[in-house]
Amino acid sequence: MWRGRGGASSPRSCSPSAVSPSYTRADDLPAVLPVFPLDAVLLPPRGMLPLNVFEPRYLNMIDDAMASDRIIGIVQTVQGGDRERPALAKVGGAGRITSFAETQDGRYLITLTGICRFHTGKELPGAMPYRQVRADFRPFESDLSPSDDTEIDRAGLLAALKRYLASREMDVDWSTADEAPMEALVNSLSMALPFSGPEKQALLEALSLADRAETLAILLKIEAAGEDGDSPSALQ
Repeated sequence: MWRGRGGASSPRSCSPSAVSPSYTRADDLPAVLPVFPLDAVLLPPRGMLPLNVFEPRYLNMIDDAMASDRIIGIVQTVQGGDRERPALAKVGGAGRITSFAETQDGRYLITLTGICRFHTGKELPGAMPYRQVRADFRPFESDLSPSDDTEIDRAGLLAALKRYLASREMDVDWSTADEAPMEALVNSLSMALPFSGPEKQALLEALSLADRAETLAILLKIEAAGEDGDSPSALQ
């Protein structure tokens, strides 16, 4: 196990790899995956998720990941199981640790870059303090290829976003939003906006980037209508 707990007065950081490996097939990814259960959080392909890790079992998980392929899964919990081991959602997102820093008090500050979604299979028993599952990446192998954004209605999505933000008296840098690549825009909004756990899961499980953008626009409209006092329709 890799473990370094230096006494530096500032975060110790490193770049995990100068060149990230290329994943082109589901078989390139690990069959057994350590998972970090986090509710109301999603990690879509090529999304970037910063994490502040402090719980001992997850520090251990990061140590082990850094010593191997640096891949972990992010998955929500669902009803079932017990308090210590709640049931896991059927779909999660796998990511690679692409930045790492250790703080003076022993926390890890990492960034995960999304690689591919997976079906959570059988959970493995064992001596590890963290949870591991059999991961099936095959249904989402298309995540490993660049996403097609030609069918996304950017104008419609931004209009829904403007109404949503106006209903909350919020604003963004619209020049950046207008110029951002569609996948980066859809991913960042899906990850950052305060949707519920089931809504985040719906965004994660959307079949394609275009489907995720459409789901995002629907959620923005529903939330804005609720703030405006209209009668929103439920997301099916």
